[in-house]
Amino acid sequence: MRVLFAGLLLLASSFGYAQNFADSERSPFDTAASNPVFLPVEEAYQLEVEILDDRAVRVYWQIADSYYLYQHRFAFSLRNSLGPMAIEAELPPALQRSDEYFGEVQVYYHNADVLLRTPQQIPQDLQRATLSVTSQGCADAGLCYPPQKQYFELDFAAGTAEPTAPPPTTLASQSNKPNANGQASQHSSGPGALLYMLALAFIGGSILNLMPCVFPILSLKVLGFARSTDHDRHLHSWIYTAGVITSFVLVAAVLIGLQRAGSAIGWGFQLQSPTFVIALAYLFIAMGLSLSGLVEFGGGIMNTGSGLANRSGYSGSFFTGVLAVVVASPCTAPFMGTALGFAVTQPPHIGLLVFAALGAGMAAPLLLFSYSGAARKLMPRPGPWMETLKQLLAFPLYGTAIWLLWVAGRQTGINTMTVALSGALVLAMGLWLWRYSGWRRGLGLACMLGALSLGAWRGMDESGNHASQLTAGKIPWSQQNLDDMRRAGNAVFVDVTADWCITCIANESAVLFTDEMTAAFSAHGVVYMVADWTNYNAEIANFLEQHGRTGIPLYLMYPADVSQEPVMLPQLLTQNTVLEALRAVSPKKPEVIAEI
Repeated sequence: MRVLFAGLLLLASSFGYAQNFADSERSPFDTAASNPVFLPVEEAYQLEVEILDDRAVRVYWQIADSYYLYQHRFAFSLRNSLGPMAIEAELPPALQRSDEYFGEVQVYYHNADVLLRTPQQIPQDLQRATLSVTSQGCADAGLCYPPQKQYFELDFAAGTAEPTAPPPTTLASQSNKPNANGQASQHSSGPGALLYMLALAFIGGSILNLMPCVFPILSLKVLGFARSTDHDRHLHSWIYTAGVITSFVLVAAVLIGLQRAGSAIGWGFQLQSPTFVIALAYLFIAMGLSLSGLVEFGGGIMNTGSGLANRSGYSGSFFTGVLAVVVASPCTAPFMGTALGFAVTQPPHIGLLVFAALGAGMAAPLLLFSYSGAARKLMPRPGPWMETLKQLLAFPLYGTAIWLLWVAGRQTGINTMTVALSGALVLAMGLWLWRYSGWRRGLGLACMLGALSLGAWRGMDESGNHASQLTAGKIPWSQQNLDDMRRAGNAVFVDVTADWCITCIANESAVLFTDEMTAAFSAHGVVYMVADWTNYNAEIANFLEQHGRTGIPLYLMYPADVSQEPVMLPQLLTQNTVLEALRAVSPKKPEVIAEI
């Protein structure tokens, strides 16, 4: 049964993501396999840059036939040795187009000729600068490319503009900016930076054990140590560690592979598939029923009692590690965001190493517990309390299953959630019948397969649309909305969140959605924007990538001045952290706020 559930879970994950990605047809990262072979991006959009004088730069695209560029996806920045330089873009007239992904947009066919100007004369000793040009385009036949960022070394004195490699800190430029406490984290690909990121990943993985998704699984494993010998305890802890690290590396390989193939995904991407979410809920229900004593899977799956001494117990330790990684996917612990953002921007072997460090950190507390006699002395003596505690731990699992089914309902609609609940009922009946032999066991297997079919059913889905469900005072995020708000002189707070993100929900309940914080946003005149990543959204994935992140939550506080960069807040928020960031970007004067 353990192998059956593990296989079905992995199958649901693969199928769910493929179905989810297919449903997002014509996203900017679509591959449109049935279409003809498309041009490489550098051939479809040939970019040339030339200096007209010391205050003007011409940026010119020659666009292949049947290809076009989005006007709103253009972005330009200019830096010299002293830092960012002010720059203004003069865009040519564009064609109106109704785009299936971005809606009504302005696009360029054949060519795009942009003029960049610096407001002030450039001093003679600062005639060299680096220009960054970001663009994104699509083909009429159905393929959309990821955003492209190109760099040029400008020499205003010589009048030359040459393509150049990204600056050393470009991959993590957003993470290098100060956070709300004035601290900055520095990324680079050197040995020192790699060791720093490995340390962050290890610490973040360790903290994952405290998350409500993982803690019940860890508790069950610790229970198994109460009646085991030193040899068994050490061996099982190492096998558990192997399961955790192997799973993280496998997830990393899939994540990096899909990103390099052009998919805009990040940590927790599998939870954007309702099929996977429902399959995970069913797994929690099955585990809960086992702990409640309704059905027995064998000693291996929970690793309790004498099951630690046999072969199935060893495989159970490995699959417990796999399960811990699966249930940890809704969580992003502190320090994880920076490490994961670094991992996906590095060569594959570096990225896999960072994910392995994350797994090692997650497995470390249990490994240390297995060797620490002092820690084990704190545990009560083995006895009937272990069975009582095991049954008690079933209820957090039931609660997690209810939450996951709610997430599936938010992603799709109440019809899907109702059918999934019916599947849970059929699953419980199948597990109950599985205890018997003969035809009843066969009927039980049929029920379990029927439950999985109901979990994958999508007959009368409503479209999960959270924009209409935002609370008062909050508006949905889009890059266009963000740009419009900032051009209008508003400071903006962007909350990238999802219903399946436990860390996000905790921050919202404890800090962001409190009455006091709502009043503070209003008093400081800061617009609250919500980027909901519960369902797959390539634009949000690209937004995360631009800020050096591959997972959520992400909190950005944008000053009203469009020339200033946003402040990135930590992933675990406090009221003081948010209030300090509000004061830093507030367009209102202190005395005006005091009157309010």
